[in-house]
Amino acid sequence: MRIKRVSSSLFLGFLIALSGNAQQKTELKQIQATSPVSIHKPLLLDSIDSKGVKFEESLLLENYVTIPAPDQFSTTIQRISDEVNLFVLPNTKKEKDDLDLQLVRFQIGGTSYCKKEIKITTPGLFELFIDGKKELTKSTLDNSFEKAKEKTQSIQLMPGWTKEITLKLITKGNESQDSIQIEIDNPAKKENIHVIADNNSKRLTTILDVMTGNKVTNSTVSPNGDYTMVTYRTTAKGGKTEFYTELIDNKTNKIKHIGAIFPSWMPKSNAYYQTVTKGDRRELIITDPATGHTEVIASDIPNGSFRFLPNESALLFTEKVEGVKRSGDLKALGSPNDRIGGYYDRHYIHLYDLATGVKTRLTYGKNTTSIQDISPDSRYVLFRESREVITERPFSSSNLYCVDLQTLEMDTLWTNEPFAYSAKFSPSGKELLITGAPEAFNGIGLNIKSGQIANSYDIQAYIMNLKNLEIDPITKSFDPSINSATWNSNDYLIYLTTVDKDCQNTYTYDTKKKRFSKLDLEEEVINSFNLSANSLLATYTGSSLLNSNKAYTYDIKRGKSTLISDPTKERFDNLQLGEVEPWNFIASDGTTIEGRYYLPPNFDANQKYPMIVYYYSGTTPTNRAFEHPYSMHVYAAMGYVVYTLQPSGTIGFGQEFSARHVNAWGIRTAEDIIEGTKGFINEHSFVNKDKIGCMGASYGGFMTMYLQTQTDLFAAAVSHAGISSLSSYWGEGYWGFTYSSGASAHSYPWNNKKLYVEQSPLFNADKINTPILLLHGTVDTNVPIGESIQMYTALKVLGKPVEFIQVKDENHGIAKYDRRLKWNYSIYSWFEKWLKDDNEWWNTLYPHRKYEE
Repeated sequence: MRIKRVSSSLFLGFLIALSGNAQQKTELKQIQATSPVSIHKPLLLDSIDSKGVKFEESLLLENYVTIPAPDQFSTTIQRISDEVNLFVLPNTKKEKDDLDLQLVRFQIGGTSYCKKEIKITTPGLFELFIDGKKELTKSTLDNSFEKAKEKTQSIQLMPGWTKEITLKLITKGNESQDSIQIEIDNPAKKENIHVIADNNSKRLTTILDVMTGNKVTNSTVSPNGDYTMVTYRTTAKGGKTEFYTELIDNKTNKIKHIGAIFPSWMPKSNAYYQTVTKGDRRELIITDPATGHTEVIASDIPNGSFRFLPNESALLFTEKVEGVKRSGDLKALGSPNDRIGGYYDRHYIHLYDLATGVKTRLTYGKNTTSIQDISPDSRYVLFRESREVITERPFSSSNLYCVDLQTLEMDTLWTNEPFAYSAKFSPSGKELLITGAPEAFNGIGLNIKSGQIANSYDIQAYIMNLKNLEIDPITKSFDPSINSATWNSNDYLIYLTTVDKDCQNTYTYDTKKKRFSKLDLEEEVINSFNLSANSLLATYTGSSLLNSNKAYTYDIKRGKSTLISDPTKERFDNLQLGEVEPWNFIASDGTTIEGRYYLPPNFDANQKYPMIVYYYSGTTPTNRAFEHPYSMHVYAAMGYVVYTLQPSGTIGFGQEFSARHVNAWGIRTAEDIIEGTKGFINEHSFVNKDKIGCMGASYGGFMTMYLQTQTDLFAAAVSHAGISSLSSYWGEGYWGFTYSSGASAHSYPWNNKKLYVEQSPLFNADKINTPILLLHGTVDTNVPIGESIQMYTALKVLGKPVEFIQVKDENHGIAKYDRRLKWNYSIYSWFEKWLKDDNEWWNTLYPHRKYEE
């Protein structure tokens, strides 16, 4: 359809006559344009150039113009009628032969996968760019709109993915030729497409908001509290990733870029250090942040990881000694763990004196030793000796020693302890702060019901008195699980970063009052919390439901946070995110099961939406961070309601709740998920009860398979790296039997066949009716790919709807950028196929796997 330029008195009637055809088009109500710039043809000194090419008007498109940021398109142009997408462009009052050059932009996006056609009619010359890439050119300059030929460009839209459309236009600049008609055809007649053309409009979030951009990764504060270092990871579209560090002056807020290095603060002096390798020598360099002055304090330090003594006189090194070399095609294993590289390698501790350059070995023996901590006075070192105990759960144990660096006398603080994980000195050096499982130290910290076995992934904190070795289980009645614990020398409080239900919060523990206090921090998921060595200042990074990771300083005395870095603010200011609401329910046994749900942007309670249910991976709750491998905001942007819950067995809710994970493998957890999903549907009429999907990974992938053996509630399911047979996973996964020492405590294939067989989805495959998508990395060392292979084979033999996607050269998680993108597309298209009855995307990705309809 073309629009002929007519006089203004006839124009409106002409448009109305054509409006019937326009009803099937996607509406484009306005566009943005830059101010027109007058250009002219070059001076024709000859009729041809050096290559014999005659000048034509199409060569005017070679005029280079920088495409500016969206906010630089200063003119908004409304379409001339509600019925037709025709726009009249501004023009300059030019000389007769001069031309106008200007840029026009709009955006187009959709809530479902589809292919569209952009049709452009204008007398002018133009180049069309999609996301900055030139895709279409019109190289003729017509004398009138009536003579202009329509040009068409196809475009592929992903759910929630907004495409930036830019036109470089050259027109003659009179009223009859400064018009452009832009129509967006919908060949598949899909109606769930939105068009955005307003600079102030917010776009829908996509997986690229999770995968790309400049993100804060960590922050640390100088010993005197004057400076904070913030590290970043920047990932561009296409996957190129770079890292860098910034130094922030906490008094002036001045920022200094210090490059792609990751320095650390000295223990007490206000300088940071790094190592630089020059030839065969490794230099240790310190830098004064105030002046930028650098100094080489050691020109040839040993290889290996190290930490300074608090008095900065020496370095404690951990060095690896490679084990016996085995050659040939046959390998006799020394242990199930020998399948993992480096089984016979050992690590030992050395002391390197900075003044003399002498390195002294401190530990020697059959087992690996690791540095735990150094006393504040630099005299004592805690180190841990680890050993394999293959016949006893959890198949390893440790001894903890304290060595006097002056006399080399050694005290043994514990022996053969299987459930203690780390130890640090108190500021006085008279106590130890220890983290470990609830079963540590003969179960002194247990807080579970009779008959339960504690979840060894629910980390607890303990204090040991070094005088009498008595132990206080300080978190026995504290529900959050411990991520890290630090005893601050400046206020003598213990700072605990925790998994706290679906948040990650930071608490203090007052050893005198025996009281926990939650810090009032600005984010819901605290990813790092680091204290200053000699001041009452800390720094932390964190994110929440509606934002990415930010960095803050925290004034401990005043209890005040100050934002110091938010590199994703501009991006998030332009995102239209749906609402997130809590939804808890009372399970059949009276337990409160907590959860939340995400609504699509522009939610309409009168509509019926498909829903996706997501549940935990392993025993860790689904926290409130925006960025997630299965970002719930991204699925909501595609038009799904997303419901996530924290079922029985999750850590962060207390030991009794997390102990429900042990020897369960779906018992109770699946019941919570099914009961919660049904309850949510009954309470929310906007959910289409016939279009419910579910997904999970690792243990969550197992849960996806297991759920389908228990219910036909779900219309589609996705399992990534899931476990189908508990016995094969137990023996074949690199960490199968060690993970099972917690999840299947004291249960083995020979003494608990009921658990290993009846709870395995593979042995119940005939009960599965739900279409299920299995995805797995081909080199997964945690959950071997055979777990998906055998389930796929079983379901194919049974004639059940199943698809299996193997992701080349990927391990337990999908890491490489392009594979991760296609992996997400596969999941999205699977849900579109089964929850939206639209198989176009799936068939485009996997045309050879079209089902017989």
